Amino acid sequence: MDPSPTPARATPGTKLNQLIDRFSALLLREPDDRSELLQLLHGAHERNLVDAEALTIIEGAITVSEMTVRDIMVPRPQMHTVLASQPLPQTIRKVIDSGHSRLPVMGEEEDDVRGVILAKDLLRSIGNSNFRLEDWLRPAMFIPESKPLNVLLREFRISHTHMALVIDEFGTLAGLVTIEDVLEEIVGEIEDEHDQAQLDTDIQLDASGRYRVKAQMPVGAFNEAFACDFDEQTAHTVGGQIVHYLGRVPRRNESVELNGLLLRVVRADNRRLYTLMVEDLRHQDSSGSTEGAGV
Repeated sequence: MDPSPTPARATPGTKLNQLIDRFSALLLREPDDRSELLQLLHGAHERNLVDAEALTIIEGAITVSEMTVRDIMVPRPQMHTVLASQPLPQTIRKVIDSGHSRLPVMGEEEDDVRGVILAKDLLRSIGNSNFRLEDWLRPAMFIPESKPLNVLLREFRISHTHMALVIDEFGTLAGLVTIEDVLEEIVGEIEDEHDQAQLDTDIQLDASGRYRVKAQMPVGAFNEAFACDFDEQTAHTVGGQIVHYLGRVPRRNESVELNGLLLRVVRADNRRLYTLMVEDLRHQDSSGSTEGAGV
């Protein structure tokens, strides 16, 4: 009798093909087991088949499909707006101070949205005595706060719109959301020149009412700003405190609660942390707002 054939050893190429087959099978069936999909992706990352940035983006895309506009919108009290009745120099100053490329233009009534003004259009007013703000207003896009983010992103792309105003179930203006807000949930914090200028200091108040903090901020300065007592012997930076607590480098959007502070990672790679969002849970009143830190 012939000896039984020796099973062929799986080659790296065979393993890769098997992994691709499993991944494809997961994608082709109904997305009712996302935890298994994420386990497969993390396994691919551990085998160096998917790099950390690609893994972060895929995780972000999956997360976005489970979120709504309500989760990320800028609430109405924190919106930057201009009044249609304001003098032009005051409007220009408001746009410059906001650091945004477009702002909603409001009428006298509380929910009277006249449209959206672009900063580049205001440049046309320089030296033009006949400039009228209402002639340059762009139509405002209105969406419900329950709209899924993946649907909103598709609508932004189709309509070539970058900002939408959010209304609640009663038709009242609740906030706004931009295409950048959605993309940041997928790829991480997007910093433009204005953001980078702000991060010349270690702490900046964010539009959400939380604080954007450099992960390399010294622990002593952080303790003084937020009236906490992180041990400087444990780690010299606030990012180091998080790594020490977790025993590893956290991924983007991971959060930890330390000393009454909620610290969320907004920029990181597989080796280090860059930017954190800090919320002081100790000073929240009954409405959920947060009192400022001693910056």
